[in-house]
Amino acid sequence: MTTMDNERILREGNHRSKIIKEKIAFGLFRILSGVIVTVLFIILAFIIIKGAKVVNWDFITTPPTDGMKGGGIWPAIVGTFYLMLGSALFAFPLGIMSGIYMHEYAKSGRVIRFIRMMTNNLAGIPSIVFGLFGMSLFVNFFGFGDSILAGSLTLGLLALPLVIRTTEEALKAIPDSFREGSLALGATKLQTIRRVILPMAMPNIITGLILALGRVSGETAPILFTCAAYFLPQLPQSVFDQCMALPYHLYVLATSGTDMEKQIPIAYGTALVLVVIILLVNLLANALRNYFQNKLKTN
Repeated sequence: MTTMDNERILREGNHRSKIIKEKIAFGLFRILSGVIVTVLFIILAFIIIKGAKVVNWDFITTPPTDGMKGGGIWPAIVGTFYLMLGSALFAFPLGIMSGIYMHEYAKSGRVIRFIRMMTNNLAGIPSIVFGLFGMSLFVNFFGFGDSILAGSLTLGLLALPLVIRTTEEALKAIPDSFREGSLALGATKLQTIRRVILPMAMPNIITGLILALGRVSGETAPILFTCAAYFLPQLPQSVFDQCMALPYHLYVLATSGTDMEKQIPIAYGTALVLVVIILLVNLLANALRNYFQNKLKTN
C-alpha cells in the first residue's frame, strides 16, 4: 500500500468521523429543541385547560366581587393596559433616542463603554430592586404616591435598558455604506438618520420594543411597591389613582385569601387572559414590523 493510499484512507476516515459527529450534534439539538417546545406546550395547555373553565364575557367585563371570590377582572385588565401604555410612552422615545445618540453621535471611549456596561448590568437587575427604587423616588420623593404614574415610570425604567441595547444593535446591523452614500449626496447627519437609517432599523427596533412590553406586562414586584391595589372594583379616574393589574391580581389570588377553593380557578382564568393579552401585543407588533419591512422594500 502506497503513501497516497494511506493518506486517502486517512482523509476518508476523518470525513466519516466529522459526519458522525455532525449527526450526533444535530440529533442532540433536535432532542433539546423538542423537549423545550414540548414543555412550553404543556405549560400553555395546562393554563388553557384550567383557565377556560372560568373565562367568559362576564369574567372579562365585570369587576371582582365578594373580596375577589367572585366576579371578573375588568379593572385589572384596564390597569394593566394603562401601565403598559404609560411605561411605553416613557421608555420607548427615551430609549430609542439614547440608542441613536450612543451609536450615531457619541465617540467611542471609556465613558461610552462604561455607559454600555452599566446599561447591560441594569438589564439584569431583579425587578424588585426597580420597585424599591421607584417607591423611594416616584412615590415618596416626588410625592406621586401609589399611582399609575409612579408604576408606569418604574416599569419604564425597567424596560429602558432593553430598549437602548436593542436600538443600538439594530443600528449596528445597518452597513456604513448607506450612511456614507447619504452624506455624499448632501444629506445632513440628522436627515441620514431620519430618512435612511431609522427606516431600515425599525423592524429590529420593534422586536426590542416587543420584548420590553412583554417583560413589563408580566412584572409584579415593581407595581407591588408603586401602584397596585389589592381590591379596587372601580376604574382609575386619573394617573394619580391606584389601579389593579393582572400580574399582581394573579399573585394575590394564588397566595392569599379566605377561600382558596374559589380563588384558584379565578387565578387560572387571570393567567389565561394575561397570556392572551401578551400574545395579542406580540401579534400587533409583528404586524407593525412586517409593515415597516414591506414599506422598506417598496421604497
